[in-house]
Amino acid sequence: MFGAGAMTNSIPEIRDTELMFVIGSNTTEAHPIIAMEMKVARQRGAKLIVADPRKIWLAEHADIHLQLTPGTDVFLLNAMAKVIVDEGLVDRDFIDKHTEGWPALRDNLAKFTLEEAERVTGCKAEDIKQAAIWYAQYKRAGIYYTLGITEHTHGTDNVYSLANLVLMTGHLGVRSAGMNPLRGQNNVQGANDAGCSPVFYPGYQKCDDESVRKKFGEAWGIGEGPGPGKNLNEMMKLVEHGEMQALYIMGEDIVISEPNCNVLEESLKTIEFLVCQDIFPNMTTPFAHVILPGASFAEKDGVFTNSDRRVQRVRKGVNPPGNALPDWEILIDFAKAVGYDMPQYQHPGEIYAELARLSPNFSGISYERLEEYPRGLQWPCKSADDPGSDYLHKGGPVIGKGQFQSVEYRPSAELPDDGYPLILSTGRVLYQYNSATQTRRDAGTNAKAGENFVEVHPDDAEKYGIMDGETVRIVSRRGGIKAKVWLSGRVQKGCVWMPMHFAEEAANRLTNDAGDIVTGTGEYKVCAVDLVPLREKKKAHGGAELQAVRHPEH
Repeated sequence: MFGAGAMTNSIPEIRDTELMFVIGSNTTEAHPIIAMEMKVARQRGAKLIVADPRKIWLAEHADIHLQLTPGTDVFLLNAMAKVIVDEGLVDRDFIDKHTEGWPALRDNLAKFTLEEAERVTGCKAEDIKQAAIWYAQYKRAGIYYTLGITEHTHGTDNVYSLANLVLMTGHLGVRSAGMNPLRGQNNVQGANDAGCSPVFYPGYQKCDDESVRKKFGEAWGIGEGPGPGKNLNEMMKLVEHGEMQALYIMGEDIVISEPNCNVLEESLKTIEFLVCQDIFPNMTTPFAHVILPGASFAEKDGVFTNSDRRVQRVRKGVNPPGNALPDWEILIDFAKAVGYDMPQYQHPGEIYAELARLSPNFSGISYERLEEYPRGLQWPCKSADDPGSDYLHKGGPVIGKGQFQSVEYRPSAELPDDGYPLILSTGRVLYQYNSATQTRRDAGTNAKAGENFVEVHPDDAEKYGIMDGETVRIVSRRGGIKAKVWLSGRVQKGCVWMPMHFAEEAANRLTNDAGDIVTGTGEYKVCAVDLVPLREKKKAHGGAELQAVRHPEH
């Protein structure tokens, strides 16, 4: 819609914003450094709107907390857009000069009334209206979002709806504003920049463009490069159905991180050839036929690109242990072993120089320049004297015209019913990280968060007859796990929440692998579950065992 897949603005700009709209992001726990800038902005008087089904820490400090029912983001955002239209707060000059598709979007918004939005989302109509008015009125208004927006079967529609708000208010190409997806790891942005995507070559050059395929094919000595590949969700389906014979996994523990992982585990038992490349053993490596030991960040040279497109040098502090090698060296050896005579790069700086030569947005960035810029350079950076871009779309979208996208509200793939009456969402906690391959090796983090738990609203706990700290079984249509109950007013009645870090009782044994129609991202944020209270039953030989008192089929 804008022509660039990254934060439009920079992390340091957050502290000078006038309004922050944080949606689908538990920023203080999942992105604590960025959250520090938000706290500074709040102390300086910035308005804060939080849209989240849970009462996260930021919600406690927000001017407005839109505690929506999980999966209803599109209806909420379209209702906000309709308020902006009805109140005459659209930026007509920006729309006329820099966008296309406005009439269709405006007409589509008519049905998203405040009254209907309150019914669907559970948010008060007056809060939705006030949030929309504030967002439109403040010029330096930034949107910040992450997996709470994208991990849905309609995740792409959620992003479209946010981008519509940005375009209709002209909050693009403005300092301390824009639309800012917060990356979950230190080099997710860099991986995408380098072409770790089924639809892009390095520099976000499309795989379905014949001229792009020819350019990279010639540079790599392979004639014409390949077209689009499969996304992760599609690949997992192929593995499940026995239609993928080999899989190469780098730096990912898919048995923990993929939804409906019970099925995935069974599939990995039958795959013909599985390679895992990682710095530690994890829950996926036992299925591997070959394990290639990689080097950690401290054991190799390279660059990391953070959430705001900032390319920074990484320098080796210690040598890799044992047989471990930097990933780029492993990949060169692997390529040669399978018959491709990849150039024998001597240093990762040569690899980045090739990327910069073939990708206009990075052509002004080199290891030599990065030595002069210890804080890094932000792309686009198109020449050797270009200082880089702290924020994007100055003077209009880089795509030329911003593209409005009209979207309809679609419920989540799996909603509660009599058998599974609760909505489960999953996420992260501050003291563990992602699949916890690294953090659960540390005594300090485990002392803070050492086992799985499920947050349950006190009213739901009373209905089930369960107490705080009691062990329960959480069951979905895909499986069941055990966890301790945390009675919590952070979740709504009818909703429960769990972290995804704990292998022994993995939340992703429950989650739905129905994928977003565009990206394939699984619906981690909404699936139907039930709670099965467990009770101690005395055993004849002494001791006790936990016995389910409901749902015997599980």
